[in-house]
Amino acid sequence: MKEKYICSNCGYVYDPDVGDPDHGIEPGTLFEDLPDTWVCPVCYSAKDQFQAL
Repeated sequence: MKEKYICSNCGYVYDPDVGDPDHGIEPGTLFEDLPDTWVCPVCYSAKDQFQAL
């Protein structure tokens, strides 16, 4: 099972099965494989502000 991650700032959940297609992240992209420049699509927090669910 692919692990989901939650933004500690706003509660947005990154689901690798969905990705972030509005920002060029294809479904199936694991959180670990997101570019370091990726930010939360809701509050723009950095990737290091996310925690595994």
